[in-house]
Amino acid sequence: MLLRRTADFHPDPVGQAVRRLGATRSDLWEANKRWRALIRSSRLPYGARRYAAALGPPEAVIPRRLGDLDCTAKHRALPLWPGLRFDILLGPAGGPAAPLNEWLVRAPGLPAPTPRVLADLTPWSCVVADVAAAFPPAMPHEGSAPTRRELDFTAPDATGRPRPCTAEFSWGLLREVRLEDLGEAVPWSR
Repeated sequence: MLLRRTADFHPDPVGQAVRRLGATRSDLWEANKRWRALIRSSRLPYGARRYAAALGPPEAVIPRRLGDLDCTAKHRALPLWPGLRFDILLGPAGGPAAPLNEWLVRAPGLPAPTPRVLADLTPWSCVVADVAAAFPPAMPHEGSAPTRRELDFTAPDATGRPRPCTAEFSWGLLREVRLEDLGEAVPWSR
């Protein structure tokens, strides 16, 4: 699903990623079709069990405390992004309720990228926490769809001039950075 959505904005790197996975564009479209049918199915288990049905068992189950809530994070590795994990955050007792959050995060123990200027922020280079840590104070907010998040922050451009920006993330992975003073996306040159 992430590749399909990213293909709308950056088709060339998606084509490269599909080939690295040993797949074709037809495989990408078919996988997207199966995922959409799966999540709309009345037979798909509810909540966290849907991910076990679709992706298999988690690689790790990690206790996480949020305020006064004891939560559980379930991590799954993805072949395309070996340094990331698909993190599903479940409420108290990991019950059958819908996940509180579901997105890609940096794998535990692996170094995060250290972007210093806008040009370092290319699609797929960072997750939400990477950008927030690099350019504090960052203000998170909901994006234009349930799987999207946005982060407002200020970062220097190539000349060192601070620029107000909004980063858009899909499933927690950087998709695009917009310069708020110009209302346009930062070009991706990779």
